[in-house]
Order: sequence, then C-alpha cells, then structure tokens
Amino acid sequence: MTESAIADRVGTFCETYGLQLPILLAPMAGACPVALSAAVATAGGMGACGALLMPPEAIAAWARELRAQSNGAFQMNLWIPDPDPVRDLAHEAAVRQFLAGWGPEVPETATEAELHDFAAHCDALIAAGPRAVSSIMGLYPPDVVARLKAQGIAWFATATTVAEALAAEDAGADVIVAQGMEAGGHRGAFDAAQAADRLVGLVALVPAVVDAVRLPVVATGGIGDARGVAAALLLGASAVQLGTGFLRTPEAALAPTWAEGIGRARPEDTVATRAFSGRLGRSLRSAYTEAAAAPGAAVPAPYPIQRNLTAAMRGAAAQGDRLEAMQAWAGQSAALARPMPAAELTTALWQEARALLRLEV
Repeated sequence: MTESAIADRVGTFCETYGLQLPILLAPMAGACPVALSAAVATAGGMGACGALLMPPEAIAAWARELRAQSNGAFQMNLWIPDPDPVRDLAHEAAVRQFLAGWGPEVPETATEAELHDFAAHCDALIAAGPRAVSSIMGLYPPDVVARLKAQGIAWFATATTVAEALAAEDAGADVIVAQGMEAGGHRGAFDAAQAADRLVGLVALVPAVVDAVRLPVVATGGIGDARGVAAALLLGASAVQLGTGFLRTPEAALAPTWAEGIGRARPEDTVATRAFSGRLGRSLRSAYTEAAAAPGAAVPAPYPIQRNLTAAMRGAAAQGDRLEAMQAWAGQSAALARPMPAAELTTALWQEARALLRLEV
C-alpha cells in the first residue's frame, strides 16, 4: 500500500467528518468527561460521549458544555438494548451471596433498577446534533436511521466480526468501527451469548472488514501509541479510535488506583469478564475478577441484572479507590497510555504516526 493511498483515505475521512487528524476518542460510558472530549476535539480529533448511563437532559447538557469549550467534532454513543433477560431468582440469590463478600450486602430489590428508555435516549442524541451517533451491541432500528440521515448525522456502527459489519452496512451505517478483542470495556458483539466465542483480534479484523464493506473503517482496540495508529492505517483503516490510551490524561480524571493499574498492566494483566455487568468486557485483572472466575463461584447473571447486583460493590470500591473490586476497564495495550494532556497526546499520536508512515497529510 502506497503512502499516497493512505494519505488520500485519511484525508477524505477527515474532510468528511470535520477533523484535522484521524484520531477519535472512544465513547466510554462513565469515562468521557467533557474536558477530555473538548481537548481531543480542539486538537483536531473527534470527541466522544458514552451516553448509556445519562438521562436525556444530561445528554443535552453534555453537548451544550462541549460546544462551549470546543467547536470540534464529537460523537455520541448508545447501546442497542438486549432482549429482556430470563430471570432465575435462585441464581440471583447465589450471586448476591457471593457479592456480599466483596462489598455491601445486596438487597433483593437491587435487581429492579431500570435502564434509561432507549427511544427517549435516541430522541436526545438526535436533538443534540453531534457530527456522528455511534452504536454498540447491535443496529439502530430503521426509523432511527432515517431520522439520523434526515438531520445529517452520521452513523458509526461498531462491529466485532465481518458478519456484523456487513449487517451494519446493509442497515445504512456510514462508517464501520471495527472493534478488536484487545479493546477495553464492553465487547460490541450483537449477540451477548456469542461474545466470548467470537473474539477476533484487530490485526485480523480490520483488513477483513475493509475488504468486505464499501464504507470507511475506523480501527479500535489495542491501539495505544503511534505504532498502533500506523499499523491500523496500513491495514486499511481510515482513522483510529482510542479509549484506554486516553485514560491517563489529566482530563480523564480517573481514580488514582485505576490510572496506576493501567500504567503498569501487561497485556496478560487484563481479562474479558462478565463479572461486572453480565455483558463481556475487558478490565484489569483483579482479586474480584479472579474470584468470579474460580470453580464454584456463582456464574454472573445476564445483563442488566448483574450490573444492578454489582452496583453497590462497584460504588464502594470506587469511593474507596480499591482496585481489587473496582470496575476498571482497560485494553490489552493499557501500559502504552501516556500521562500527558489529552490535546498534546492527540497531536503527538498523529505526528509520530505520520513520521512512521512518511505521510504529508
């Protein structure tokens, strides 16, 4: 692949989405403060908001605050809802008993916490008018896709397999975000039951998706420095998306123990686990994740039941800055994350990648 071909592909993507460089912040629910997105966007990349945990009014407020700090582009992200889980009260009682050893006692009523209404969430994202709305765990329904297109909002669809990428293209996506198994946080698999059986690494996934679809591809998962950026672009991606790579910046305002854990984590120090939410996600390996995977431990309940059951434990661990029971998402390249201002990091990643690729864009 020639330098000019990469430059043309990257240049077209950046021009289309109002960027100066092909670096996107991953939309991490609960870990995308406005300051972080504003820094990335002001540096010429794309900011991001993981809106799953936010009520509609908070989505609107986040977008207003971002625009007050930067005129750069940003994306907003939602999970596509899973089918309602099959309940097993006896099993849930066993999970509550197990969790009592890791945090506060979990009442039976903990399972009843409701998620935000998906339709209201979609309304809020469209009203906020970001440059792009992204999806994970499935596809937006046709009526939402039509409304996005009518408002000129691009749809960035996360896919973890070639089959998912093709389905997203057929459903009207504008960009495929190819998520390798190395990624921190939740897996974007459309079918939760298949997430652990279809773990495809980024080096295999990106060229396969690029060859299969006619859309631009953004690579995400396991990209932590300029070498990863350059490699993804050589594999055919038009841009890259980093999550863990930005979590040691001061703007991320991460819990100190979590940030320190990221800085010292080898690839094998992360683990794909359902123990926090019931959905497969990659976190730092900890005493809790090890115990949850041990023989005889209660198998995690489905999402969102497990998420509700672990809420008290996760909250107490975060408040006490205790990594052993903290939901500390991290990708396999965590140790490459640099403790420097986010705008400087964004610029440095692209400058260093350009030098590796000998690009003039």
